[in-house]
Amino acid sequence: MELIENIIKHYGYIAIFLMLTLGIVGLPIPDEVLMTVVGYFTQIGTLNYELAIVISFAGALLGMMISYFIGRKAGRPFIDKYGKWVGLREKRIMKVETWMKKYGPYSIILGYFIPGVRHVTCYFSGITRMNMKTYIFFVGVGAFLWCFIFITIGRFAGVIPL
Repeated sequence: MELIENIIKHYGYIAIFLMLTLGIVGLPIPDEVLMTVVGYFTQIGTLNYELAIVISFAGALLGMMISYFIGRKAGRPFIDKYGKWVGLREKRIMKVETWMKKYGPYSIILGYFIPGVRHVTCYFSGITRMNMKTYIFFVGVGAFLWCFIFITIGRFAGVIPL
C-alpha cells in the first residue's frame, strides 16, 4: 500500500490510469486497494474527486478493452493449445461459452466486484465474441460503478477517526 501511495503522490493521475489499465489486464496490482487509496487522496485534497473517478473509469475501461481484444484474437487458440494443462477441456469451454452467451453481459458488471473474476469475464467475452456494442455498454456501466463505489469508500474511510 505504501508503494501505491508513493507512486500516486509522485505521478498523480497518469499513475492511476496506467496502474488500473495494467491491473485490469492481469498484472498483480491490487485494484480495490488502489481505488480506496485514490478515494482517500481525494478526501485530503491531494486529488480531485470527480477527476479521479473519470481517470479511473478511463483506465479500467481501457484495460477491459485490451483484455477483450486479447481474448478475441488469442484466447481460443491459446486455450486449444494449453487448456488441457489447467483443466480447460472442450466440454468445459463449451459450458463457459453457453453461460457467457446467456449471462455474459451481467457477469461483467457483477464480476467487477469479485477480484480475479473481472479479468476472466473480459477474456471470455472476447473468446466468445460478445457483440462489441453490448460489451462496451456493460463494461462501461460496471467500470463506472466499480470506480465510483471504491473511490467513494476510500473518500469516506479517510474521515473516520481511528
